[in-house]
Amino acid sequence: MADWEDLHHFVTLAREGTLSAAARTLGVDHATVARRVAALETSTGLKLVDRRSRATLLTDDGKRIAAVASPMEEAAFAVGRAAQAAKPGVDGEVTISAPPNFASSVIAPQLGRLRSQHPGIRIKLIGEKRRASLGRREADVALRLMRPVEAGLFVRKLGSFGFSLYGAPVYLEKTPPHAFAFIGYDASMAASPQEVWLRAIIGKREVVLRTNDLETQVAAARAGLGIAALPCYLGDGDPRLQRHEVAQKPISRDVWLAVHRDLRQVPPVRAVMEFLVSCLKS
Repeated sequence: MADWEDLHHFVTLAREGTLSAAARTLGVDHATVARRVAALETSTGLKLVDRRSRATLLTDDGKRIAAVASPMEEAAFAVGRAAQAAKPGVDGEVTISAPPNFASSVIAPQLGRLRSQHPGIRIKLIGEKRRASLGRREADVALRLMRPVEAGLFVRKLGSFGFSLYGAPVYLEKTPPHAFAFIGYDASMAASPQEVWLRAIIGKREVVLRTNDLETQVAAARAGLGIAALPCYLGDGDPRLQRHEVAQKPISRDVWLAVHRDLRQVPPVRAVMEFLVSCLKS
């Protein structure tokens, strides 16, 4: 009999495509994934992964095992959700996945309120750009900036937040608008609505910094490097930044809450969902 954990690690590797990606999804190091896959090969007597290539390629036997084991993985996650749903009481660990800056700037500062209301709930807050799978229990509740479309989810729009241009007060005072330099995202975020909006404003003016990280943009704007398009919840409350109004129509991003339908009525998950709703209202 193949060990379930070995199968789980192998199916994740087959789905994610690389040892490092599988390790991130599973929350282990890549050596653990490699060891588990090797153990599965030993127990089945099959070569599942072609190790001659730099990329992780499955052998024909590996593809067959992955296809058979994938439904087993989904069934195991369904059992886990059913077990969690059967537990009484408003206590236990709830994992929240949210965009990094939203997690640190909007959710984390208000967790004390949740703690005082529900001291039995332990929170695991994951700030990440990737979309955590709610079906595979990578998170219990997720906040996303695009409407989730995965099957089996309960989805609710919580609200929206706007963007504006921000710079250091001294920079805005001393620099005429035609001479503004700009701070924006790199190619990995080029299609985001806020970056498209910013490019329309920039025109032919200079972009002095491109980065994939919002916190880096904030730090650079505070330091007087140039102007950045930032969420208003972040810029308006920062005394080191000042809003610069533009003629272009402002943009906003919607915030969506998603939870697997099997967990929607679980008391601690429901309490966390209500808490997140209140975070957006405040």
